[in-house]
Amino acid sequence: MKILVAPLDWGLGHATRCVPVVREFLRQGAEVELAVVKQNASLFREIFPELRQRIAPGYNVVYPRHGFNMCLWLLKNSAHLNAVMRYERRYAQEMVERHGYDILFSDNRFAFHSPKAYSIYMTHQRRIAFPPALAAFEGVGIKWHAMQMKKFDEVWVPDLEQAPGYAGALSHVDVAPRPVTFVGALSRFSETTSVVGTPAGTPLNVVAIVSGVEPARTQFERQLREALACIPGRHMMILGKPSAPQKRWTEGNIEFHNHLPTEEFKQAVLRANWVVSRGGYSTVMDMAVLGAKCIFVPTPGQYEQIVLARELSKAGYAVQIPADALNADSLADAFNADVKLHLPSQQNLLRDAVTRVLSARK
Repeated sequence: MKILVAPLDWGLGHATRCVPVVREFLRQGAEVELAVVKQNASLFREIFPELRQRIAPGYNVVYPRHGFNMCLWLLKNSAHLNAVMRYERRYAQEMVERHGYDILFSDNRFAFHSPKAYSIYMTHQRRIAFPPALAAFEGVGIKWHAMQMKKFDEVWVPDLEQAPGYAGALSHVDVAPRPVTFVGALSRFSETTSVVGTPAGTPLNVVAIVSGVEPARTQFERQLREALACIPGRHMMILGKPSAPQKRWTEGNIEFHNHLPTEEFKQAVLRANWVVSRGGYSTVMDMAVLGAKCIFVPTPGQYEQIVLARELSKAGYAVQIPADALNADSLADAFNADVKLHLPSQQNLLRDAVTRVLSARK
């Protein structure tokens, strides 16, 4: 069984949550190849050096600096997005015809499907989050996304089937144009060495994880640098640049890394009193698997992250700080909170989904 896995290139989160999916397909004997862009190729090469990579179309998203500009941004760039989707559809068809893939696996790539291959679409955001001022359009967003999902053979949701799970109302939606399978919380750390025991290395006060698309990523990095420099203790910043050289340096009380291999990343999180990061859904799943105490700073313009951070904060699982309020004082206040993400219990949901799909294709 030959499979091509293609994550969306809006940040690294879609790539990291595909890691356990790829592992499970490989474990069950499938031949897996990866459709990548420059931003996630290095990450996959580090984890799966033996797998063939094929260059995929890139969406090349640049978010507005302020959330209230997001709708205007979508209107302004709708022609570009539609053009990428048309190209993506042709690309998927060409890949199947040229290389004989039996299954296409799309993580949030709306047009990565083909009538000549069994096409699976994975998303946690079946309900597209709209800010309160535009809540009237939420139904339109659900229907539009359902229309895209209808072009696939089935839909996978990386969350727990029992609501609210981790994504709450974003993933638990009544509209289901195609069969929906919940495959549990997906994290690249699920099968790294055990998290039990004392982590190696010097304890850290804060590990700050920089991620996302520009220009918000660079702004977040600047805010974190300024804030952590004023907070006592040893800190680490992981800059989220997997295509840059693996480099370590220190400025004052902050240790910097362009990026870290999976096991070293995990050990850094386990050494930390707190993790400060964006509130992307893949990060939430990673931190849940590691049992981290988290402060989430949602990306401006990504209302989904605002909703996730708000719901996790209400549940007592994490602290939320708005991007425009991030500074040394707000972090110091957050350190007083008693929060921790709960570990997932998901009864081999991913394994069972892969088994079912592969068995049906034999």
